[in-house]
Amino acid sequence: MGLFFHDALQDEFACWALGYTASGGIDVGLLAAVGRQVGKGDSAAYWQAWMAAGERLRAEAAEAEAEGRRRAASAAYLQAACAYGLSYHPLYGAPVDPRLLQAFRAQMAALDRGLALLPEPAIPLRIPYEDTTLPAWLLPAAGRTAEVRPLVILTNGYDATVADLYFSSAVAIARHGYNCLFFDGPGQGEVLYEQAIPIRPDWEAVIRPVLDFALELRRVDRSRIALWGWSLGGYLALRGASGEDRLAACVADPGLGALLAPELLAGLPGRIAAAATQGSAAEAGLEALTRTSPGMHWKFVQRGFWVHGVSSFAAYVASARQFTLDGREALIRCPTLLTAAEEDKLSAGAPALLDRLRCPATLLRFTAAEGAGDHCEMGNRSLANRRILAWLDGVFGEAG
Repeated sequence: MGLFFHDALQDEFACWALGYTASGGIDVGLLAAVGRQVGKGDSAAYWQAWMAAGERLRAEAAEAEAEGRRRAASAAYLQAACAYGLSYHPLYGAPVDPRLLQAFRAQMAALDRGLALLPEPAIPLRIPYEDTTLPAWLLPAAGRTAEVRPLVILTNGYDATVADLYFSSAVAIARHGYNCLFFDGPGQGEVLYEQAIPIRPDWEAVIRPVLDFALELRRVDRSRIALWGWSLGGYLALRGASGEDRLAACVADPGLGALLAPELLAGLPGRIAAAATQGSAAEAGLEALTRTSPGMHWKFVQRGFWVHGVSSFAAYVASARQFTLDGREALIRCPTLLTAAEEDKLSAGAPALLDRLRCPATLLRFTAAEGAGDHCEMGNRSLANRRILAWLDGVFGEAG
């Protein structure tokens, strides 16, 4: 039994939204209510319960909009987007489950309407990328939309979408007085779900067109643009910065230098952890682990295979090994912030990575005593945003 759900994996997915309550996501009471409704039900029951919650919130939003209550409508649409987004993570995998697409499309429609009805609306955008476009929004600096302001670009991780970026940090960034551009790239959100484009390790090839696009936006200070990534985006942001000299700052939350770094495997059984760093034995080790753990099966088979566009452990390991900063650390020249949360295995290598960087670099630690010791500090996301933004103020020369 987890905090709200009987099933541990369902609870892990749902509790991610605890980090969104301060920015207009769903409230704790709804998490508890949906958990009671699902009971000991399976992923279908979990999907149905969250979809029903999303539909109730969307109906409330539509009624408020029809009555001209724009703020109330915006808030309810955004909460609906959060609820829809919680429904489909158990359904990850290829071929794409029609229920996932139904929920994702409902999520994006609710997000789009909620952002459009904000007092200072977010602007929906499409960023040209190779033969397609990437979905993005520009959230303007709150109360300063007529000014030229710094820009923070948010890049996503393994299994979040632009909606998660909005709740996790974009709201805090805009309230702080900075413009925020948040987008999904290859292997993320729409680009994976609808366009079937897998993730790529050379994120500099993604950040380059995103930055080209950002530099043409109105009221953006071109000399003060930061790239901020969370979860796997911590690696992606660093990799992007390693091929881009136009950035004024980079934030890696957490400081992650490789997808299959040895420290990430430290929590696995010793035999499997050792195998995962030794040639072809990695596939056998990871496959054995997924047979005994539903959570690991989801992470490696349902998510990993799909996001990387592969269908075997051998292909997954071959792809994952390409996600590394090795040999590129010295190419990052802008001031860089790495975070490390006390109980987050993904940040275990941040201190060693700090030593390898040649740019002005800072390590920001978070603890369990602060309620911020978990992955991406989701137990106290507000604290993480405040401290990261304080660091950015110093880089940008802002009073804060």
